[in-house]
Amino acid sequence: MNRRDLLKRTVLTTATLSLAGPASQAHAAPRAEGKTFLLVHGAWHNSLHWSRVAQHLSGFGHRVVSIDLPGHGLNARFPSSYLSGDWAKFAEEPSPQRDLRLEDCASAVVDALKTLRGASRPILVGHSMGGAVITRAGELAPELVGRLVYLSAYCPVRLKKPSAYGTLPEAKTGYGDKLFVGNPAALGAARINPRGDAAYLEALRETYYNDVDAQQFLPFALMLTPDLPVALWTSEVIATRERWGRIPRSYIRCTKDRATAPALQDLMIREADAFTPANPFEQKTLESSHSPFASQPARLAELLAGLKAG
Repeated sequence: MNRRDLLKRTVLTTATLSLAGPASQAHAAPRAEGKTFLLVHGAWHNSLHWSRVAQHLSGFGHRVVSIDLPGHGLNARFPSSYLSGDWAKFAEEPSPQRDLRLEDCASAVVDALKTLRGASRPILVGHSMGGAVITRAGELAPELVGRLVYLSAYCPVRLKKPSAYGTLPEAKTGYGDKLFVGNPAALGAARINPRGDAAYLEALRETYYNDVDAQQFLPFALMLTPDLPVALWTSEVIATRERWGRIPRSYIRCTKDRATAPALQDLMIREADAFTPANPFEQKTLESSHSPFASQPARLAELLAGLKAG
């Protein structure tokens, strides 16, 4: 075969493959169908904090959606003093988000679940305060959830209110007590200052991101919203055995957590398992801070990808 014939044959072969398109892969091994994940952030955070985890899960072939809860991310409203930097006023100005309720957040999650129909029901993941939200969402719409996943998250089935767990001896770590600005009852919000000085930001890092170095922590910190509507912390989370209690669930424990202490995580796991002994938590463990989505996104994604959908 001369050079002209070889070139002609190569061009024809390439054209045939291009025209064939997807049909040319008809004999390829079928790819296992991916799972669907709905990721719910915790207090002061937003959907962007999940970005690295979502990237890894998508790379595994899964569908991933993360949302901004009411009062967070693109849904946030800010005190005017936070924008102006008037920190004396910031300690006293009532939150423009003070009327938001836990039910508003749970309803937003249910609305998102309704858009995620597929071969299997979504795996609903909640971090930290997001655990209270997914607990309520699971109670409202258990038929839409394939699995609940608590990432170092609140699961307040016995004491009902997350705030009630915050007063327990198991919750005390010695970190974070001086981070809050003003009186939450007067402000209508648990308020932090992501635009604080270097010492404040270091205290924030040591509490929530203690296994992330200072430079890598800053982008996560500066995306935080200052106000957590106080009702998300103080409202009763109603969960029943018949609805929430029938959904398969997993708990990912974070052993270096200084915000939701490991002892508190274990207490909530024990209480939930006692509440539904026929449907206990599947437990996983990460040697991480409260924020493994920042410090160990690949490992966290691997754990999530290995869970069974409903």
